[in-house]
Amino acid sequence: MKQDFTPILLGSDINVYGMARSFNEAYGISVKALADTQLAPTRYSKIVNVELHHGFSEDPTFIEVMREQMKIYQDHDEPVILIACGDGYAELLSKHQDELKQVFVVPYIKYDLLQKLISKEGFYKIAEEYGLPYPKTKIITMADFKAGNYLEFPFDYPIELKPEDPVSWLDIHFEGRKKAFTIHNETEMSDIVGKIYGNGYQADLIAQDFIPGDDSNMRVLNAYVDKDHHVKMMCMGHPLLEDPTPQSIGNYMAILPEYNEKLYEQVEAFLEKLNYTGMANFDIKYDTRDGKYKFFEINLRQGRSSFYVTLNGYNLAKWYVDDYVYDNLKNKETVYGNKLKSKHVLWLGIPVKVFKEYARDNEAKNLAEELIHEGRCGTTVFYDKDRNFKRWLLMKYMFHNYYGRYKKYYQVNKGQFFDK
Repeated sequence: MKQDFTPILLGSDINVYGMARSFNEAYGISVKALADTQLAPTRYSKIVNVELHHGFSEDPTFIEVMREQMKIYQDHDEPVILIACGDGYAELLSKHQDELKQVFVVPYIKYDLLQKLISKEGFYKIAEEYGLPYPKTKIITMADFKAGNYLEFPFDYPIELKPEDPVSWLDIHFEGRKKAFTIHNETEMSDIVGKIYGNGYQADLIAQDFIPGDDSNMRVLNAYVDKDHHVKMMCMGHPLLEDPTPQSIGNYMAILPEYNEKLYEQVEAFLEKLNYTGMANFDIKYDTRDGKYKFFEINLRQGRSSFYVTLNGYNLAKWYVDDYVYDNLKNKETVYGNKLKSKHVLWLGIPVKVFKEYARDNEAKNLAEELIHEGRCGTTVFYDKDRNFKRWLLMKYMFHNYYGRYKKYYQVNKGQFFDK
C-alpha cells in the first residue's frame, strides 16, 4: 500500500522518540530522524532511524544538509512533513521555511514572530499586550551589572534568576552553575550575578518574583493550531515531580492529565490573536497568593514530555497529518482534552518507586497512585512494538539512574521550581 505522507523528525532525544511512537501507533510506520548526535532514547529503535550529521543543530551545516534532503524528496508525490523536536530546530525551520517549503511541509510560525516569542523578554511583552498573566519580572543587563545598579527589585526575595539566552548559557561554566537559580537575599544575588558575568555570559538575565509552592503547583499545556490559525486541540497536564539534576532541572518526570476550561479559553484566545501555526507548549504555575495561573514561557514545538498527550488519546502525530495531508481539520470542533476522568492515564519518565518516594503527598499524588494501581499509566520509551534486548537494557539503565539522581539532588532542590 502506498504511504500518503512521509514525516521527518529533527533531533534524537525523548521528544523524537515520543513523536516516532505517535506515528507508529497511529499509522504503523517507522520514521526518519536527522540529528547532530545520537541520544539514548532513540538508540537501538526500529521505529525511528536516526541519520547523523555532525554540526546539524546549527547553520551552515543545517541548511546544507536540508538542501541535500530537498534533492532526495523533490519528486515525492506525497507531502513530506518536517517536525522539530527542540527549540534550536524549531528556530532553524522557521528561519529557512521559505526555501524549505519548495519541497517540504513546514508547520511553523513566521521567523519575525518566532524571534519575539523565543526570547523570554519578547514573550512577556506579548503576554502583557494580550492579557496573559506572567510573574513580575525585571531584566538585568551587563551594563546594569557593570554600573552596580541591579540590586533593587519591585518584588521581594526569594527571586528566580535565569539566563535570557539559553543557547549561549550552554557555553558558560562555573561551580554551582544551574539552568536557573532561586536566590534568597542581596548577598547571594550579588555573588551569582558576578559569577555569571565574570565567566563570559553577555546576554541579559531575567529576575522574577518567585511563585511559592512545589512542583505540584506546575501545569503544562500543549496545543495544536492548524494552518488557518485555528486552535484544534489543547491538552493540559499537572506535573507532580521534576528532575532534580542541576543540568536538567525543570524537566517533568510525572504528569497527571487535567482539565481547566478557563485556562483553555485563555490559551486559545492568545494563540489565535497571534496567528500562530503548529504545536505550542506552555509552562505555567498556579499562584496561591492571587489564585491566578502565571505563564513562564512558550515553547514553539511539542514539549519533551508531551507524549502524555498521545497517552491520553490525542495522538500528537495525527494533528499534522489530518491538517496537511487529509485537510480534514477545517470542520472539526476544537478538542479540549481530559474532560473525562475515567479515561485519564498517568505519564511517567521515572520508575514507579521513585515517583512514590519523592512526589509530594497530596490529592493529586493519591489520584496518580490510583491510576498506577489500575494499570492506567505509561512511559514514552518503553513500547511493546519496539522491543529488543539492547534497547530494553539501555532504557532500564536510563530509568535506573534516576534512583541515584533523586538521592543525590532532591533534598537540595526540594520545593523549588526551575523553568526549562
